[in-house]
Formats: sequence, C-alpha cells, structure tokens
Amino acid sequence: MYDEDDLLPLSAVQHLVFCERQCALIHLEGLWEENRLTVQGKRLHDSVHEARDESRGDTLLARGVRIRSLRLGLAGQADVVEFHRVKDVEEQGSPSGVSQGIILSGRAGRWTPFPVEYKRGRPKANHCDEVQLCAQALCLEEMLDVTVPAGALYYGRTRRRCAVSFDEALRRQTEEAARRLRALIEGGVTSAPVFAARCKQCSLLSDCMPEVAGGRSATRYLWNALRRSESAD
Repeated sequence: MYDEDDLLPLSAVQHLVFCERQCALIHLEGLWEENRLTVQGKRLHDSVHEARDESRGDTLLARGVRIRSLRLGLAGQADVVEFHRVKDVEEQGSPSGVSQGIILSGRAGRWTPFPVEYKRGRPKANHCDEVQLCAQALCLEEMLDVTVPAGALYYGRTRRRCAVSFDEALRRQTEEAARRLRALIEGGVTSAPVFAARCKQCSLLSDCMPEVAGGRSATRYLWNALRRSESAD
C-alpha cells in the first residue's frame, strides 16, 4: 500500500503504455507542449467535466469523479462514472469478498459503477486507452468495495463508444503497467527514443527528436520540422 502523498498520476499509465519515452519526458523531465490535437483533447475533457450530473432512468451519471488506488499507487479523475441499476442481484452472484453493486443515498436498489473515458481521436492498436480505463475501474473497486466488470471508451473522431470488458488479462496488464510506471519514476532514467508512426502527431516531437536518434540525418529532421511549422501556420 502507498501513502496518499506517494500516488502517481493515473493518466501516466496511459502515457507509459503508449510510449515510455513520452511518459518520462512528461513525468520525469516536466516537458509539455500543446499542439492542435492536445488542445482539442483538452476541450473535449473540459466539456465533459463541466456538464451537470444526470439521471436517466436506471442510469446515473457522475462527471469529473476523483479516484485513487493505494494498492496501485495511482490517483486521478474519471471523465464520467455511470451507475447502472443492478437487476436480479441474487441470480447474478458476485466474487467472494466483493459486493455486487453499491447503495446510493436516496436511490433504491444497488448500482454498479461503469467508467467512461473520452478520447479525441480513434482507437489505438496498443490498448493504452483500455489500460487507463481499467486502472480507473480498479480504483473504483478499491474505493467502493464493488465489482466493476466493464466500462467504455468514447472516441470523438468516430463519435462512437467502444465497450471494454475488464477481464483478467487486461487487469494483469494494467497492474504491470502501474509497476512499470513506479519503476520508471523511481529510477529517474528517460529511455532512448524510437521513431514510429505515432511520433508524427506527438506534441513533444521537437523535444524528443526520434528521427535523429533513429539514425536519420539531422538535415532531414530539420527540413521536416520546418515543413510541419509551415503547415501549422
């Protein structure tokens, strides 16, 4: 168990799985640059957090929910946590030691948390978004002593939800990512850059310089950087 003062940003888990060097640049070296994509993402999150909590029949919506896990050493904010009314609790059963649904003040029955994370773009191949969402679920399970079996990712580019089941494989991947994040922060070493397709839209591209480190010429790197600057203008 970690102390409250030792908790790391939950969002850093997503950064780590997406790109370990990006994670180190942000959370070790304190680097951050905005670009068009990060601004769009921030606006999307702000619009979600600023909306009012809602009640839609058997679903309650809480926005901007603060969460943490002392076991994983993470703390952050869930964009939306939906609470779904549990039906036929006796028939569904529940894992040993964990309750099936929670009681909400002023609401009849039991309710299951269902985290929803909003993303600007499209689904990613490396499951970094699923790991971030699963980390939110693990936080909710620890805080509320409840089973959180599933959640969803909403992508602004496609305007669709992608359902995510928190199976054992994803839970193990998430817990391992939390351990890797802790080791990265405590080790204090930024990994070497590796150029990949994902680098092209990263706001830290000019700080990271993966094209040069990847064996490409400095002249080509500077030429590409100039072209990107002109296209942004």
